[in-house]
Amino acid sequence: MTTMPPVERRPSTIDAAALKLLTEMQKDSFDYFVHEINPANGLIRDKTEPGWPASIAAVGMALTAYTIGVERGCMPRSEAVLRTLTTLRFFAGSEQSDAPGATGYKGFYYHFLDMESGARAWKCELSSIDTALLIAGMLTAAEYFGGESADEREIRELAHMLYRRVDWQWMRRRKALLCHGWKPETGFLRWHWEGYDEALILYVLALGSPIFAIGRESYDAWASTYEWKTVYGIDYLYAGPLFIHQMSHIWLDLRGIRDDFMREHDLDYFENSRRAVYVQQRYAIENPLGFPDYGALCWGITASDGPGPATRKIDGVQRKFYDYVGRGAPYGPDDGTVAPWAVAASLPFAPELALPSIAYFQGLQLCEANPYGFKASFSTIFHLRESGCRRWVSPYHFGINEGPTVIMVENHLNDFPWSLLRRNTYLRNGLRNAGFSGGWLDGE
Repeated sequence: MTTMPPVERRPSTIDAAALKLLTEMQKDSFDYFVHEINPANGLIRDKTEPGWPASIAAVGMALTAYTIGVERGCMPRSEAVLRTLTTLRFFAGSEQSDAPGATGYKGFYYHFLDMESGARAWKCELSSIDTALLIAGMLTAAEYFGGESADEREIRELAHMLYRRVDWQWMRRRKALLCHGWKPETGFLRWHWEGYDEALILYVLALGSPIFAIGRESYDAWASTYEWKTVYGIDYLYAGPLFIHQMSHIWLDLRGIRDDFMREHDLDYFENSRRAVYVQQRYAIENPLGFPDYGALCWGITASDGPGPATRKIDGVQRKFYDYVGRGAPYGPDDGTVAPWAVAASLPFAPELALPSIAYFQGLQLCEANPYGFKASFSTIFHLRESGCRRWVSPYHFGINEGPTVIMVENHLNDFPWSLLRRNTYLRNGLRNAGFSGGWLDGE
């Protein structure tokens, strides 16, 4: 196995230029949640396309981002309280039924909601993972707003109620594994959460529920589907898209705590994500598909927007391009599309790799207005023939890209979101029920 360099658990020092770079990037991404909102209900637009619906995952990230905004002086506490309370009141009061036009059912919510009415959009699924990300944001708000004012007490009461009413047992569909979702027209989806993926936060929340908790057998069934691989001499729990190694870590501090799988491999999930970042950079350096610009500074392959669907012959090579797809390394799919935000969200794991790459991306000047920091993605090889810009750049910002940027910069610099949720009883119970022990979870 390749020897991995040691990691500083928290940055003891950071030079002024790097700090300025990160805080400006964080503020730009934070502004997405300031502006892409319906103030009447707290819903956050999924992406910056006119008429686009809200994403409940983006709402969960917004609720977390507001706490950071207060701490960093980007938003008055009174405004954060108002936004948070408006959001929680909406979800508490919205229709929970099996009607096709409801907002949710059984405590879960539909993946996409109409920005104005809050009703289900696009006949989408009742989403287990997106509900989990929403609930994680609600619990963050409950931990942060600990004051004795009527509004802050109501935030805590609503957040706890909304979590406690999610019927995680129902989402198992009489099986051990949690299902991806449900539709009123057709019932449960065919897919279940299996294989290492972003569902760690979902299983932990489901295991920690005081009312509808799933059993340990569900978590063990999920972990039994993991794939352990050696790539470029690096041993790790494999997942191709970079976001999988980040999403649960937005809220869960997984440093130094282990479940049975990680104890068996003498690892923890934080170090595993660090190794995944090194694999991503190494893949870009090796560049097996010969994309221009891939290298030590240009990496970050994940679920992202893309220039396709299209096929082009470029320099004698027939290339297939995708639109929004779960790109991954080293086994693909890979069409030369890079997501700078995914590098920013890797900061806590490998700042020595992420910081130089963030500076590199900032210097590219990708011929697109970027009101919220990095656009979702750009292509290293798909050029826009009809414009003067050398590269295709996604025309959109996405809430689920901006959220990890805000939150993971904060986790890296100040340990703040992690410190809030280390004290959350539900998450602590969920981790213990999954078999985690050690480190902060045992009071070390």
